[in-house]
Amino acid sequence: MGGSRIAVTGASGKLGRSVVRGLREAGNTVLELDQHGERGDGFLQIDLRDYGQVLDALLGVDGVHDGFDAVVHLAAIPAPGITADAATFANNMACTYNVFQACRRAGIRRIVYASSETVQGLPFDTDPPYLPVDEEYPARPESTYSLVKHLEEQMAAELARWDPALSITALRFSNVMDPEDYDEFPSFDADARLRKWNLWGYIDGRDGAQAVQKALENAGPGFDTFLIAAADTVMTRSTAELAAEVFPKVEFRRDVGGNGTLLSIDKARRALGFEPRHSWRDPR
Repeated sequence: MGGSRIAVTGASGKLGRSVVRGLREAGNTVLELDQHGERGDGFLQIDLRDYGQVLDALLGVDGVHDGFDAVVHLAAIPAPGITADAATFANNMACTYNVFQACRRAGIRRIVYASSETVQGLPFDTDPPYLPVDEEYPARPESTYSLVKHLEEQMAAELARWDPALSITALRFSNVMDPEDYDEFPSFDADARLRKWNLWGYIDGRDGAQAVQKALENAGPGFDTFLIAAADTVMTRSTAELAAEVFPKVEFRRDVGGNGTLLSIDKARRALGFEPRHSWRDPR
């Protein structure tokens, strides 16, 4: 996708930085909407909890822009345990509602946003229904943070039902990693349970950005959700060995081969054209 005007909320975050860079490299005009950032071209300070600010910013800002073709919504308290549960709920739910509703009022019909792998049942203290996990079984939120992500998906589905021309894509991102994080990965091998909480998954930030671009380009009208993960795990041990040790009673529906991910990205590959290009195993 190139030549479009795109607003990105949460642009200063770990994934946000990669997304903004990727969208700009693809030839898009990007405005970063965030509470923190460097003053100048391409950044607008905003409090997403204030619907008036969000709507005004999406409609146009004097001397900055006069509207957008799409919005990428990444802003959130990014994990459980950072703030009190009630604060996480109030912040994340309100911000997402404000962004979605303001897009509708502003006539912006293409939205891609960050959902989360947590809706699959993380930290899997209760076994998943089968492996690899996919988008087909009902959400299993196990924290307030995850509950909000589930409710955001439900809200998006209803808004898309109200407005059939609206395209809202929820990307259930795995744990976002940058290359500088990869030196720690070999230490995970000592105990398979250290990273069982997300089935040993991760996503390179650059591939997270690719998923956003693919969704902007290829998602159709309506609401849909996709798991987004690397093609491999964070472990050097084989995936089959890990699953047999930690989830011995869970049905293994298909062989993922070697170190293949247990967070199925088949749907994203098929429908969006997403294909991970980066691995922690690559030479650096």
